[in-house]
Amino acid sequence: MRCALRTHVGKVRQINEDSALMLLLPAAFGVADGMGGHKAGDVASALAVESIKKRLLGRKPHAVLLQSAMQETNIVLLQRAKEDPKCQGMGTTFTLLCDMGSSALIAHVGDSRCYRYRDDVLFQCTQDHSMVGEMTRLGVLTPEEAQAHPYRNVVTRALGTAGHVEVDVVEVDSKPGDRFLLCTDGLCGMVSDEEIAEKLRHENIETAADALLAAALDAGGTDNITFLLLEHKGEVEA
Repeated sequence: MRCALRTHVGKVRQINEDSALMLLLPAAFGVADGMGGHKAGDVASALAVESIKKRLLGRKPHAVLLQSAMQETNIVLLQRAKEDPKCQGMGTTFTLLCDMGSSALIAHVGDSRCYRYRDDVLFQCTQDHSMVGEMTRLGVLTPEEAQAHPYRNVVTRALGTAGHVEVDVVEVDSKPGDRFLLCTDGLCGMVSDEEIAEKLRHENIETAADALLAAALDAGGTDNITFLLLEHKGEVEA
């Protein structure tokens, strides 16, 4: 897969608590959003990226491996918080994608997202583990209401915040021409799905990535913004 990475502190915060993972063997990509309002969010996201990378390096991805990598990383973060008082209360989201060729294997905790863009249609591959996400799935809130809800940043699952974490693992099909977007809520919390799809129509992924970043900043840039835009290489079959 071709990959374009963008990360930006935004217009309000002083520290970028987001981190990104890019691994060649296996082809694995991820984004982590250190918990806003918690201590050492930047430490949590960076430590999670290094832990996941260590557990995937040189191994063939499968659902059990991704589950165990996330669970072990959860323990790593809890141990660091136990050893370092400055890290107590830290946590991070994590959304991970492994390229399997004809499919993508996705492991997910928190409210960072993975989208697939195909034939001008944007599909959200992950469910937000957040209070507002749950209210939206129950029909209590519309997607538009969720976008502006005061509790939209309250997550219900994260790495490093409890002794056990429930990890979603899903597999979606992938074909040449598909684009996958892994992003923290600094992007998807500021830019609507409709506008994300519009920016992804750009032929070049670097141009599309620049347009997405500009849109999040133009919308206020109230959070850190980090995303990976991936494109399945190869010719689309006629």
